[in-house]
Amino acid sequence: MKNLKLLRTKHNLSQQKLADILHISQQSVYKYENDITSPDIDTLKQMADYFETSIDYLVGYTDIDHKIEPTTELSLNENEQLLITHYRQLTSRQRSLIQSVTESYLDEK
Repeated sequence: MKNLKLLRTKHNLSQQKLADILHISQQSVYKYENDITSPDIDTLKQMADYFETSIDYLVGYTDIDHKIEPTTELSLNENEQLLITHYRQLTSRQRSLIQSVTESYLDEK
């Protein structure tokens, strides 16, 4: 659980607050962060969903700190590439807002 503590502190959460969110004990969070024990797969999924990251990032298998979504290969110009780079840095809520705005512009046509 290489990155759990990093994510928790980045989100300004105490071990107890994270435990409350995940419906586990504070001692469990402590044990996960200190590699004393490992969470079950359901707890890993909850953590990944809460922090909008992947299980691979939580356990230290990748340095990519966001969920990897399926993509298709497209030829993009520099501006399009920059938009996608910025979009990928947004939270899921921010992405939803951007999608809504984009759809409203397209509906005006």
